[in-house]
Amino acid sequence: MKNYKYYDLILGGYVCVLLCANLIGPAKVSTVHLPLVGSVTFLAGVLFFPISYLFGDILTEVYGYARDRRVVWSGFAALIFASIMAAVVVHLPPAEHWKNNQRAVEEIFGNTPRIILASIVAFWCGSFVNSFVLAKMKVWTNGRWLWTRIIGSTLCGELVDSALFYTIAFTGLWPTEELLAVTTTQYVLKSSWEVIATPLTYKVVAFLKRAEQEDYFDRSTDFTPFSLKA
Repeated sequence: MKNYKYYDLILGGYVCVLLCANLIGPAKVSTVHLPLVGSVTFLAGVLFFPISYLFGDILTEVYGYARDRRVVWSGFAALIFASIMAAVVVHLPPAEHWKNNQRAVEEIFGNTPRIILASIVAFWCGSFVNSFVLAKMKVWTNGRWLWTRIIGSTLCGELVDSALFYTIAFTGLWPTEELLAVTTTQYVLKSSWEVIATPLTYKVVAFLKRAEQEDYFDRSTDFTPFSLKA
């Protein structure tokens, strides 16, 4: 397998962003008031989770679907470990002098199994949809019009991610109208990130293609997600 200068660094950054977005982000629900739009309520993690899709786009565009697949599985394993660790930490009996802080720990890290399951399933499915769509569009366009596949793949991936997460996590707990409204808001906010960040994505992709001497086309790739082969 070809060695790359920056692939491992990008993998580490991806996992870091993913863990922070899923562990720190859900700890707070925020409401901001926007001109012309009004009040918008969202989980704080929505500001940072879309960065993982930027990583996914860059990895697939430069290194190909198979190498992005390895990164997604790394993030998947990290999320499972972090969830197990959080559960253990929350349920360990607190020391006598720490009992007053136990409630805060439970509030921040004590996500229900349903929300944890929703987060992991949504991430896994959405990430692979994003990578698959981008890889296919690159072949169809013969590498032209990068912005179309950056935005198009994110719209598909974030749609799957948002729909799965809120359906699994909150169906039966929230009224249907509220569930649809929040899901739509989160989807629009996360997808808008990609549009805003497109110029930055262009620069990073161009830099990596020059530095790595790589511009991979997935013309004969096995697109099964159940593999670690690069």
